[in-house]
Amino acid sequence: MRTSTVVMLGLLAVGCSRDAEKPPAPPKLFATEAAEPTRGAAPDPAPIFTHLTVKARGATTELERTQEGWRIVSPVEAKADPYAVEALVQQLTSAKFKATVNASPTDADLKKYGLTSPTFTVTARAFLPDANGEGSEDPSRQRTVTLAGGNENPFDGSVYVRREGDTTVYAADGAVRYSLDKGPFELRAKEFLGPLELDSLQSIDVKAKDHAYTLTREADRKSWRMEKPEPTRASDSRLMDLLEAFEGHQALSFPQDTAASRKALGLDTPVVDARFVPASGEPIRVRLAQVTRDGATVVHALREQGSRSTLAEVEARALTTLDVGVQELKDRRVLSFQRDDVRRMEFLPGGKAAPVVVARGPGPHDPWELEGPHGGRTLYFRVAKVLSRLESLKATGDGEPKVKHWERYGISDASRSVVLRDGKGRELARLWLGDAVPDTEDRLYARGSGPDLVEVSMGAVADLPTRASDLQQAPPDDSDGGLPEH
Repeated sequence: MRTSTVVMLGLLAVGCSRDAEKPPAPPKLFATEAAEPTRGAAPDPAPIFTHLTVKARGATTELERTQEGWRIVSPVEAKADPYAVEALVQQLTSAKFKATVNASPTDADLKKYGLTSPTFTVTARAFLPDANGEGSEDPSRQRTVTLAGGNENPFDGSVYVRREGDTTVYAADGAVRYSLDKGPFELRAKEFLGPLELDSLQSIDVKAKDHAYTLTREADRKSWRMEKPEPTRASDSRLMDLLEAFEGHQALSFPQDTAASRKALGLDTPVVDARFVPASGEPIRVRLAQVTRDGATVVHALREQGSRSTLAEVEARALTTLDVGVQELKDRRVLSFQRDDVRRMEFLPGGKAAPVVVARGPGPHDPWELEGPHGGRTLYFRVAKVLSRLESLKATGDGEPKVKHWERYGISDASRSVVLRDGKGRELARLWLGDAVPDTEDRLYARGSGPDLVEVSMGAVADLPTRASDLQQAPPDDSDGGLPEH
């Protein structure tokens, strides 16, 4: 027993000796803890970076964190690519050196590692936030580190890195180099034509190769109207799609923006000239032009807003994104209303027949009740189906614009019609159905929310109720045990 104890103690002593000889684990790229942290002490909070200076690809890029996000402040003033900057900051925040390569390198060693003239250098400033997330102005919480990256180790793809104030040469994972070795173009946001949010705009004016149009927001602030080339309601959903597609075009390069370069690129006589006027703030003007270079078509876009301008090369398809015609921009819906606002529907069968009227209370789950010609409960799914049909009703053809004599088309106060009202009885929308369209099999003339005559499919309005029984819950039938209809 005594011999076993001696052997065990000897093994423990050897193990402790070996642990003592192990070199310390490589530190983080951006170390914030003390060199020898106190046992049991809580680790420092993650740093919040405020300024980055990246020297790479033969240029120096300075970035600052703002309330709107990261921005490049030099060599140009522009929005930074959020994904590229986030990847860079993530490496600085969490990455550790892979290994210690040389603790006391000579000048010859530094040259071998590519650190005499580094491939990239990153200087990062940050602060350690307090419990309230503050501390950016507290000198004791501020931290700065400068990292220099050299050659790549072909054996494992790692990169040799050195920190300012530390003579040691470390090896860092290849992902560190990928994230930190970025030039101005890589760090700059490529989507530069936006933001173009439809809700923030007051008017849109476009002159393109094949089409030109002017759109303005309606007085209700909820819908859009085309003023030119013909006055009509515009499709909000199509406008949103167009703006999203347009602002999604990315820059292929950012040429120097000078008066001479603008003229040489054809921007003085653009193929597309678009102007977006917001409800508040300065208008945005975007011009696109094309030139032939080495037999290939090259397209450039110039975005201007106030004193700021951005010139970029873009893909050729950007020329056609806004070049659309009236039929594509027109709102094909016959009725324009907000479904949640509807609290009363009046279905007039035409002539002197009594209207079928249903109404509901102000609550979102209040049932529809039949008010006339006789009271009673309605089948909710039937009323919901009718309301959905009216909301999605679209014109299948265009008729006379700005009609003055509707009677010519069988449309009058005695026509079959539907009226939608809100909780206060105000009219939201009205649909009139007129005569059959000559030389067609299934179309009717109709009048909706716009001033123009339209054509609708007979099938689309065939199930609009003309009798209370079309919406009313059937009374119990003795033959089926008195069970109500579901």
